[in-house]
Parts: sequence; C-alpha cells; structure tokens
Amino acid sequence: MAAVKEPANHSHHPAPSGSTPEKKPLNPLAQTMKMQLSYDELTNCMRCGFCQAACPTFIETGLEAASPRGRIALMKAVVDGIMEPDQKFQNQMDLCLGCRACEPVCPADVKYGHLLEATRDSVEQHVEHRWFIKAARKVAFKQVFPKQNRMKLVGKLLRTYQTSGLQKVAHGIGVMKLFPKNMREMEPILPVASGRGVFETFGTRVPAKGEKIGTVGMFRGCLMDVLFTETNLNTVRLLTEAGFDVIIPETQNCCGALHAHAGEMSQAKELAKKNVRAFREANVDYIASNAGGCGALLVEYDHLLHDEPEYADDGKWFASRVKDISLLLLEKGRLPSFEEPKAAQDDGKPLTITYQDSCHLRNVMRSSGAPRNLMNRVANVKFVELQGSDRCCGSAGIYNIVQTDMANQILEHKMEHVKETNAHLMITSNPGCLLQMKLGIEREKLSDQMEAVHIVDFLYDRLKSDDRSPESSSK
Repeated sequence: MAAVKEPANHSHHPAPSGSTPEKKPLNPLAQTMKMQLSYDELTNCMRCGFCQAACPTFIETGLEAASPRGRIALMKAVVDGIMEPDQKFQNQMDLCLGCRACEPVCPADVKYGHLLEATRDSVEQHVEHRWFIKAARKVAFKQVFPKQNRMKLVGKLLRTYQTSGLQKVAHGIGVMKLFPKNMREMEPILPVASGRGVFETFGTRVPAKGEKIGTVGMFRGCLMDVLFTETNLNTVRLLTEAGFDVIIPETQNCCGALHAHAGEMSQAKELAKKNVRAFREANVDYIASNAGGCGALLVEYDHLLHDEPEYADDGKWFASRVKDISLLLLEKGRLPSFEEPKAAQDDGKPLTITYQDSCHLRNVMRSSGAPRNLMNRVANVKFVELQGSDRCCGSAGIYNIVQTDMANQILEHKMEHVKETNAHLMITSNPGCLLQMKLGIEREKLSDQMEAVHIVDFLYDRLKSDDRSPESSSK
C-alpha cells in the first residue's frame, strides 16, 4: 500500500466535549487538496443521507466513512485542517468504486465524482509507491494506453498468446498460478484480441446507407479497439444503417478515464486535448460512445478542461456532442428493423434477456432508458428487469483488480439476482461490466444457460438480413 509522504505528527486524543477541534498547519497533501477541491461542492453536501442507500460500499459495510456523505466529510475535515490525511483516509478514498450512483439521488446536486477525482489526484502527488507499482503505473498510464500503436501491439501479442497454443501451454504448466486468483479467473474469459481495429478495417469514413441524417464521429477507445474490436465494428455498421456518415479520426486516443480515476489527472487532460483536436477537425454533428466508462468522461471534457484557456471552448463543443450509441440511435437515427433471434425461432419460445446498467452510463450520461427501449423493439424477446441493475457490478475500471475482496462481495450479491431472471442473455453497455458479468456467470456455473453480450452486438446480430449494407474499406 502506498504511504503518504511527510506524515505530520498528530494527536489521536479527542477534543474536549463541546469544543471546536483545534486547527493545525496543513501538511503538503492537505494543502494540495485545499487548492484542487471545490470548497463550494464540499459545503453543498446537506448530510441528508439519501446517497447511502445508493452507495454499494456503504451497503456492503454499513460504515459511515464508506458512504459518499462520509467521504465528503473526511475530505472537508482535511481541507479545514482538523484531520490528517493519513493512511486510513487514503484507504477510504481507494475503497470507493467511483460509480457515482450517489449523484442522481442527491437533492443538492453535489458533484461527488469531481471531488473524488480531485482528491485522488492530490493523494497521487504525495504518495511514495513501491518500485514495482510505480513502474507498472508508468508503463500503463504513460507508455501503453496513450499510444495507439502500442495498444495495437498489445492486441497482436495477446492474440498470438490466445490462438497459437501458448495459452493452453501456460495453463498446462501452471504459469497462471503465479497470478492473483481474480486475474487467473479473468484470463480465460477475455475475448480474442486484435491488432487490427475499426480504423484499420474501415478507414476514416464510412458512408450512410440511404439518405444521410448526419455525421457521427466514432470514438473507438483503447481497450475497446483491442479486446472488443467486433463491437466497435458493429457500432459503425449500426450507425450507417441508421443513416449516419461515420468518421473515425485516426489521431484520436484513449479517453483518459482510467487515468482520471487513478489520480493521473494531468495525463487525462493531455489525452482529452488530443481527442478534442481530432474530433473538432472532423467537424462532426455527434460523437458516439459505446462504452459507458469512456462516455462518462468524454461528456465531462468541458469540466476537465475548464481551466485550460486554449481548450475550454473546444471542451464544451466536444462534450455537447457526446452521446451513447443507444441514445443516438433512438433519438437521432433512422432505426432499422430487428428480427427475432435465431435461437428463439427454433422452438418459437421468446428469448429471455436481462440488462445490467453501466454505472457511468446511468449516473453520469443519464441514458438508462435507451438501451431498454431498443431491446424491447426486438421481436419475440422477453425482457426481465434485473433487481438491483442500477447497482455497480464491482468492475469499475481496474477496481476488481486492486480492491478484489470488495469487488467479489459485490459481484456475489449481484449474481444472486441474476440467477432469479432465468435469462438466456445478460446484456450490458460497457466492456468492464461485460467482463465482470462473464466472470460472474463462470463462477456460478451458468455458462451452459446464459451468455453475456454487449448491446451493440445483440442488436446488430438481429438486423434483418436485407437491412445490412456491404462493408466499406475506403479511406
């Protein structure tokens, strides 16, 4: 666990009853938090407690400090100089999933997500990680995710491992036993990777089928284009079927969400600037996202870049155009017809499906209704609402790797409700959620009766055959 630099000496003796805790000079971390956190947001919290019923970590622990209200109180105490930001403080910030389920239920509209990201960014500036953690962060956040060519190389290497027999050999000689249990379980359910993404397949522009409605910029993401390439391709296909010209800017890069959540805010801003430039030059009407986690940061580029004079206006332009693929199809597109699934046609019985919300799609982009609307348009499908579908599945970026115990606890309770649906398909709108639900299905030994799929793939596979357009590879 990372240790806070320059810990100040402080007393653990409580203040006398009825007295105000004595303020002490702020240590370096507290000073950074005071500069970076919005004090107005800290004081906007009315301590009503509505957020507690929506917070997964509070539900699991019952601890006030593990609720949004409690964490805001801790942040304010540090900024006010009445509490030291010690290891326990950092642990509570790390325990938060960042799902932001507290925001839609907050009567004061407190931007908890902004406070959490600013706090984590502050902490990251004042911690000393162990050498291997520091090296891993540097490689991941600065050398791999921001570099599209390197992500392609990762995809090619992973694909070779998965398809050449190396994966079978690694399992046979027990190499995977060297890794933590969660990673061992996740490795075999990863999709087959690719080094050839949506740009390499389609080029920079794919024309609309039929009369053009508008021009959409396709945000391809980093992991999406490597691990979920087919979903990206199907996203473009659906958009063209719906009447959009699709532009895929070559110079776009990672959205920066993983960086922002991990306290690498300066790097997130640099990535955002490159994306803003790429899509502004493309002059698109909309920007399509098919990953709730990415979309939630993209739609907040205006906030992320608000203190960057050269990019503030462009950040607003970008954020105003970001839409999740489901909402874009439903509100702006010319919806194609969806036929009944082949699996359902064989015996005439409806295909039972259910849906796990992407936290960021629901809580930040506020688009929980669009996916359900589209699923219910497919013929001979029985949609069963998942109890607690609005509660996080425990994926949350890399949360299921760094906070394994809590992530597993959340997933275990999630799967209790999943089994009650008796669904054939578990549909999601985010790659992290998709992998987490695949993991839950494997753990519960449900793979013979249930499959987890992305909503884009679910919809594209059910397009009427005469609605499908030929592939385009022109640049």
